[in-house]
Amino acid sequence: MKKQAGFTLIELMIVVAIIGILAAVAVPQYQTYTKKAKFTEVVQAAQGFKSQVEICLQNRTDPTSTTMSDCSNGSNGIAAAVTATVGKVASVSVNSGIITAVGTSEVDQATFILTPAVSATAIIWTKSGSCTTTGLC
Repeated sequence: MKKQAGFTLIELMIVVAIIGILAAVAVPQYQTYTKKAKFTEVVQAAQGFKSQVEICLQNRTDPTSTTMSDCSNGSNGIAAAVTATVGKVASVSVNSGIITAVGTSEVDQATFILTPAVSATAIIWTKSGSCTTTGLC
């Protein structure tokens, strides 16, 4: 008698089911990972303005003052707002020291907001915006 070798239908269906489960978990994780990687461009666009705001805050007559109205786009060494889409960045603006960067539709138009808090010895930045709730920043 000749003995047959190979896989049964049930074994093949189990393998297909396992591959399906792995794909169902891996694909959304990969998409989130790629969006997060693309959103770093928006975060980096805000970093240049962050340095400018820090310099503006330190060059004031009273560096410990909590008033930041003089630190906005186009004044006291802060560049004009970026309003044209460049890469993944839709816009970056500074209003009273608060930096708001908005991504394009490629990163779900998520926002990245940096808010400075001035103390006697340091400037502490707090990040917020829709990127924090979606895990992009």
